[in-house]
This record gives sequence, structure tokens and C-alpha cells, in this order.
Amino acid sequence: MNCDDYRKAISAEPSFDGGAGHIAGCESCRQYREEILALDARIARALAIEVPPIEMPELHHVETDKVTSIGHRRQLAPAAWFAVAATLVLGAFLGVRLFDGGAGGGSLPEQILAHLPHESFAVKVSDVAVPADRLRAVVAPDIARFDSGSALITYAQTCEINGRDVPHLVMQGKNGPVVIILMPEEEVNAALPFGDGDVQGVILPVGGGSIAIVGGQGESFDDVERTILNSVTWKT
Repeated sequence: MNCDDYRKAISAEPSFDGGAGHIAGCESCRQYREEILALDARIARALAIEVPPIEMPELHHVETDKVTSIGHRRQLAPAAWFAVAATLVLGAFLGVRLFDGGAGGGSLPEQILAHLPHESFAVKVSDVAVPADRLRAVVAPDIARFDSGSALITYAQTCEINGRDVPHLVMQGKNGPVVIILMPEEEVNAALPFGDGDVQGVILPVGGGSIAIVGGQGESFDDVERTILNSVTWKT
């Protein structure tokens, strides 16, 4: 089981225990598992709300010969209800507006902002670099040549933006963690700044593609831009 398969499995079902062998040798996925379990517990606590008894009003008798059946409505499976609850709780915790990330789901900046809450656990101050083999698996040779040099990359995951799988990285910036999203097939004509509350970002044109950089308000992107622009060469 590789990192992507393990993370998809435990994200879909936090109680998944079929990857014990994998996390025994993968510190990054072990931390990911701990964060998913912590989020699962937080959601459970948020949903543990005592509901007072509801007194239903007395209903008038209804003549059954005047009632038409509208068929059976399929109920959501427990996992689907959990997904709905998780979405609501995440929205409350993060205080951001979620956009549809699929086709027609808004502009490129909107889709990037919508994606960030789903991996907010990765945006943290850390001095632990993502394993080199993990970084190579995410920024594969068929996407780009990436030389991080002395930059501290603490997170690497393949994510979907605008219907395409792209590398999502977290780099430690001058004042805090900075999200880097490599988009070799998303062409922009000029630098495109964007933001939402405490978040600021910019999409930079790079060859026939682009790179998004997102961080907290007040974060200087100058060093990050130089490092990333000098480190990435798209596959031709």
C-alpha cells in the first residue's frame, strides 16, 4: 500500500486499520492518521448534542382513500451522513465559504481557496521535511523537474484542482507555512493576486502553466517565489 492509497482509505474511514505495516515505516502517514483521528473525535464531540424531547402536535384524522403514495425515499447511509456532518463542522471551524471544486465551480482562485480547508491540518509550523521519496512521488518526472534545494518542504500530496490532479506542497516561509500548488496545465497571462479574510495568495504564470502560492496575511512571498520559480521546470 502506497501513501496515496493509505490516505484515501483512512480519509474515507478513520477506523481503517489495514495499513499498520505501511505507517510503521512512514512517519508522514502516521502523522496524517493521527490528524484524521483527532478530526474524527472533534466531529464526534461536535455532534454529541443533547436534543430535548419534541412534543408533536395532535394530527387530525386523515382519510386514507384521499392519500396518494409518493414512493419510498432512499435514506442516506451512515457514512454519507458522517460526510455531511464533517462538511458542516469544517465550515464552522474554518469560517470559510466552500465552492464546488468541479467543472463550473468558480474561478481558479476560488477553487484553490475552496480546497485549502480540506487539508488545513497540513498548514502548520514544522521543522520535519517530507521524505524525499514522498516528494518525488508527488512531483513526479512526468509533471516537472523539482529541485527544492534548501527549502523546507513539510507536506506533499496529490490533490484535485479544476478537475486535474496536481502537486500540493507546504513550504515553511519566513513567517509561517506557505501552500504551493503546481499547475502545469493551468495557464494564466499575468500574476493573479487573490485572498479571503486572513489568507492571501497569488497565481504566477510559469511557462505554459502556473504556480499558486498561498499564505497568511502579511507573509512575504518574495523568497518563496524566487525559490519555487528557480526550482520548477515543467516536463516538455
